[in-house]
Parts: sequence; C-alpha cells; structure tokens
Amino acid sequence: MKKAFIAFATLLLAGCVSLPDKVTPVSGFDLQRYLGTWYEIARLDHSFERGLSHVTAEYRLRDDGGVAVTNRGYNSAKGQWKDATGKAYFVGDPTVGHLKVSFFGPFYGTYAVFGLDEAAYQYAFVSGPDTDYLWLLSRNPTVPDEVMASFNNEAAERGFDIDSLIRVDQADRPPSAD
Repeated sequence: MKKAFIAFATLLLAGCVSLPDKVTPVSGFDLQRYLGTWYEIARLDHSFERGLSHVTAEYRLRDDGGVAVTNRGYNSAKGQWKDATGKAYFVGDPTVGHLKVSFFGPFYGTYAVFGLDEAAYQYAFVSGPDTDYLWLLSRNPTVPDEVMASFNNEAAERGFDIDSLIRVDQADRPPSAD
C-alpha cells in the first residue's frame, strides 16, 4: 500500500509540471536576460490573484542555481500590497523556457514561456500546466497593440479562453509600503 501511495504521489507531482497540449516552451531561452522585474499585463482569473492590480513578478538567481520569484499585487479593496515568494527550477534543458515553480512546500506547477521577444526580452507569453493558466508579462506597464494582438492570437490557437482575459491595471501605481 505504501508503494502504491508513493507511486501515486510521484505521478501527481510530476503531472503538475506537464504542458498544455498545444504549448511548446521557447528554445534558446536565456535566464540571465529573463531575470528582473516584469509587469503583468493580462491574465486568466485565479483565486491567488483575484482582485489584484499593479501585479509584478521579480526573478532573481538563487544560490542553489534556481530562481527566486516574488509576485506582488495591490488589493485596492483592502488598500494593501500582497506578496508571494517562491522558487523555480528548470524542468530539463536550461535553454528551454520550461520551469517548475513552487510557492508552498514541495508542490510545483508548470511555468512555460511559449512566446518571447527574443531580440530584447520585453514581453513574454506564459502558461501553467493547462489552459486555465495564462499570463502576458512585459518589462513595461503597457504593451503596444500589436503585442496584445499577437498574445491573443497565440493564446487562442493553443486553446486558452481569451474572452476571459483580465487586463491588469498598471496605471497610477499606489504607494508602496517598502
């Protein structure tokens, strides 16, 4: 029975770093260029981000070779910032944009970069383990219309519900408590 439980748990955790059927992570990924702060431009809704505006993600190198992740957003209803800190590691080849990320304990989920401004690393299209998780990230609080159109097209082709996208408010940033 114990062996069956361990096998089931292993399969369950391994499934959390799977990819949606039509999502292929970018190759030629350069972590050094990806590090730093990104603004969340659009996302699909989830309880962990519900009601948050001015969301950013910051990526830094960890001493163990992984990536430290800090997500931050503003809850205007409460008038306060919310932070979540996690860690990420490459699932395989570090030149492929497929990582696993954890914000709590030993549980990891997929972080797959499937679209990227390869020339300047100014925007990224990111998926989770299935088509319920989708983000458009940018180095700037806004993106040109053509980037948004490309994101919508690429996401729709891969089966994401783009009609449910939330455009994240990045205007008039509230004061930080830091």
